[in-house]
Amino acid sequence: MNPINHVAIIMDGNGRWGLKYKKSRNAGHKAGLNTVEKIIRETIKNKIKYLTLYAFSTENWKRPKKEINFLFSLLENFLVNKIDDLHKKNIRLKIIGLKRFTKKLNNLLIESEKKTSRNKRLQINLALNYGSKYELINAFKSLQKNNKQISEKNICKYLLTKNIPDPDILIRTGNTKRLSNFLLWQLAYSEIFFEKKLWPDFNEKDYNKIINKFKKIKRNYGNI
Repeated sequence: MNPINHVAIIMDGNGRWGLKYKKSRNAGHKAGLNTVEKIIRETIKNKIKYLTLYAFSTENWKRPKKEINFLFSLLENFLVNKIDDLHKKNIRLKIIGLKRFTKKLNNLLIESEKKTSRNKRLQINLALNYGSKYELINAFKSLQKNNKQISEKNICKYLLTKNIPDPDILIRTGNTKRLSNFLLWQLAYSEIFFEKKLWPDFNEKDYNKIINKFKKIKRNYGNI
């Protein structure tokens, strides 16, 4: 059976869920937080060490300002109300992306990372203002600046995911089948699962079904 060290998730469908059930995209984003908490608990139960959540991409700035502000207020409230609980559960929070938000949110993110930096049970990588193309361009620029040879090993040293193992599994909810500029380098050999359910409807049973299916896959990495 295949061991699982790292699961990455594109949490798609919040807005559509909100419009469908509550006539408000923001209601969907709020409901999506409940799913995040369920998946964190289930990740711990399965003894998976890394969970990467795609929360806000570099392209998401194109959304209405009102929706963006609501998303960030949700994140601020989550950090204020939940970071102590995450810390008590020995969970580390790491932000992957550019911290170019309000001063308040930037400080909350920095403080949350610092507070949980020594925790070992689970590392949650929150991809915020993240874009894989930017990440790769920045890595190549850093190699050039530091006069380093271009190699797979050296590129990995300058990625935002430095020292984080590549995902074994990528899950995307929302019945959309694309990567959306997410971990393009790191997903080279990940098993990809596209889930029809919108993110707020995704549950522990769905998650475990994917985990169990992954464990039975024969992974060849180019071999036979």
